[in-house]
Amino acid sequence: LWTIHPDCAIISEHLRAREICSQTRRSEAQNQTEHSGCKTEWDDIGCWLRAEIGQVVNVSCSEVFQHFSSNQGFVYRNCTADGWSEMYPPYEEACAFSDDSEPESETSYLSTFRQVYTVGYATSLISLITAIVVFTAFRKFRCTRNYIHINLFSSFVLRASAVFIKDTVLFADETLDHCSVSTTACKSAVAFFQFSILANYFWLLVEGMYLQTLLALTFVSQRKYFWWYILIGWGLPSTVLILWVLTRFFFDNKGCWDDTDKVGIWWIIKGPITASLLVNIVIFINVIRILVQKLKSSAMAGNNDTGHFMRLAKSTLFLIPLFGMHYTVFAFLPENTGVAARLYIELGLGSFQGFVVALLYCFMNGEVQTELRRWLWKCHNQNHLTPAKQSITQITIRARGGLGRPPSSGNISSV
Repeated sequence: LWTIHPDCAIISEHLRAREICSQTRRSEAQNQTEHSGCKTEWDDIGCWLRAEIGQVVNVSCSEVFQHFSSNQGFVYRNCTADGWSEMYPPYEEACAFSDDSEPESETSYLSTFRQVYTVGYATSLISLITAIVVFTAFRKFRCTRNYIHINLFSSFVLRASAVFIKDTVLFADETLDHCSVSTTACKSAVAFFQFSILANYFWLLVEGMYLQTLLALTFVSQRKYFWWYILIGWGLPSTVLILWVLTRFFFDNKGCWDDTDKVGIWWIIKGPITASLLVNIVIFINVIRILVQKLKSSAMAGNNDTGHFMRLAKSTLFLIPLFGMHYTVFAFLPENTGVAARLYIELGLGSFQGFVVALLYCFMNGEVQTELRRWLWKCHNQNHLTPAKQSITQITIRARGGLGRPPSSGNISSV
């Protein structure tokens, strides 16, 4: 779950490293009254840990500039009786990293991600809105299963919209230091973004619960559970968001609320999401188990092992985006773990999830394709028939279905 913007995340990493270095230094000061050697020191770029006199300490370039420099060089310092020596070689020489190249490297790195997730969310937004229109326009698709799909699609629409709103509010003016700005507008944008994320995860959970109930309770009507699904999908995210907003307002009202520095407050959001993923993992495994049993029975009857495994693989691939299983890769790890990979998966792949779900569960659905073909055929005939032929066609249809009675003029209308 990547909520903080990439460039602010990198700054946040830098600040977190400085804070850890400061905490280490304070801990050393409290635990040692007499200290020989060199104390832990922050040089505004990297942290030099405590060393004894005569010891040589190094800092890796890959740790300091992990996003902007692939150089594996080191910067060294000696611990002397007079304290730390000067760094040799300097950062810009050892790491092939100068002040002139930093803005260009950073801009290129972050611009790529922004373009990827902008295209992804735009594609998802268009396909999801189209899918919602299809499910609501045709009476045949009005059932509990599709109502749940519509709500899931709506949560993806909110998520994509929230990303665009947040980027517009926080990052429209490049001259501002958007990592430290604090306005009601940007806080509202981040709060709406968090709500959309929560709603999206809980509707993924509802999809899992519905499928589980459908498989386990075959003869039970699903309509009576629908309002419970609504309560879980929209009610629980609203409750969690209100609690988070109040906590941030009274205890951590700084910036635009898009940081994760206070772990306890952040877990108000991350905790329910992690719990929903855990439940969905259990449901996913159980659904696959039920599918295996059913397909084994059909395979034994038809003696077609290859078809059995192909159907199982297809079913599994269909369920992965519906259950949000790809989010489990980083769900249980600290926020600063695997930052680069997290960006690729959560911003890159995650932005296309709405498109994949709309494609699999609407546009590739056999019933939807049949209904759309019937509608297109009807529109095609209406456009090509003249008014006289339309009247004749209508009269012929009514005569065949009306036991030979001639229709009155009031009943004649275009097809």
